Amino acid sequence: MSLFKSSKKDLPKENSYGMAKLPPGQLHTEKFPVLTYGPVPAVNPADWRFEITGLVTERRVWTWDEFMALPQTTIHADFHCVTHWSRFDDDWTGVMFRDLWEIIRDVVKPEATHVMQHAYGGYTTNLPLAWMIEEDVMLAHTFNGEPLPPEHGGPMRVFTPKRYAWKGAKWIKGLEFMDRDRPGFWEQNGYSNSANPWKEERYWE
Repeated sequence: MSLFKSSKKDLPKENSYGMAKLPPGQLHTEKFPVLTYGPVPAVNPADWRFEITGLVTERRVWTWDEFMALPQTTIHADFHCVTHWSRFDDDWTGVMFRDLWEIIRDVVKPEATHVMQHAYGGYTTNLPLAWMIEEDVMLAHTFNGEPLPPEHGGPMRVFTPKRYAWKGAKWIKGLEFMDRDRPGFWEQNGYSNSANPWKEERYWE
């Protein structure tokens, strides 16, 4: 059985953001391929910690239980991988960055313009702070009602429904606030800095 479905006849024309359901150059799949650079880190929720660093007046750290006490949201959204596949209509549950922002904004210095995501295992990826707030970026721990599997970034990953998926770090452990852009792991290795699926921003020009 093929991994991908090339037919578009049964697909909605638009997603919930008013953009094409299937971005250009993508194929639809009902499977969830695992693509990871390096080994999958073993992170027990009991040992998991999340912190904010960089341009902050106060370093803050959350345990798993403390993070679960923050406002929780479920979004119904699509997942787009730079390797030309898209998966549709899953339920992702976690803490929206914009809700976290309301909690931490008083300790983030006003000169902060960009955010570096740091993961267990050393992976990094970068986004403008404005995009983190505006684009339904989520720190997700539950996938279709079940704990997010480790191979897909559990216990917690960043989910970026308006960007290719590498812009959301698996196994997230912290956010670093910066006053300028700085490329993350894949961005240093030829991948696009903006990663817009509808513009096919896969790699540096």
